[in-house]
Amino acid sequence: MASSQLRSIGAFARQLRLPRRAFTTTTRQLEAAVPATSRTETALAEESQTKPIEQAPNRVDVWSRSQKPRSNAMTGPRFEQTDFDLQPQPLSAMEMIHKEPVRWTHDRIVACDGGGGPAGHPRIFINTDKPEIATCNYCGVPYANEHHRKHLESLPKTSYPLS
Repeated sequence: MASSQLRSIGAFARQLRLPRRAFTTTTRQLEAAVPATSRTETALAEESQTKPIEQAPNRVDVWSRSQKPRSNAMTGPRFEQTDFDLQPQPLSAMEMIHKEPVRWTHDRIVACDGGGGPAGHPRIFINTDKPEIATCNYCGVPYANEHHRKHLESLPKTSYPLS
């Protein structure tokens, strides 16, 4: 702390007639048990149930003609369907890229540009020397060296299909 801040804390402590040590916290104080409150959890739950739902922390009613009250806000056809199996695209991009088969190569280093053009990504070079499936950092396309095919096929499970 800066000396001016310490002086202002000291002046504040003198006004309250407290020693400077009153503003420090020890580990024993931090480990001390929190005192029990007079209200129980059930009383708090009953109080929250009887309290009406406010529109906002500082507002009881709506403030626009087009705004719905908070009790009706998340209703209607937009919010009715929550079953993601029925959604048009239930799989995330990560699940879809893990269905992409491994691209086998005889080269030690392969270049991936995501298909090129405006839909692609910057060209990066991927090292396929190790006996593992190497993926593109941008699009996630898997690559592996043909030299390591037997080892990868002998593994009990891989995250990408090998064929």
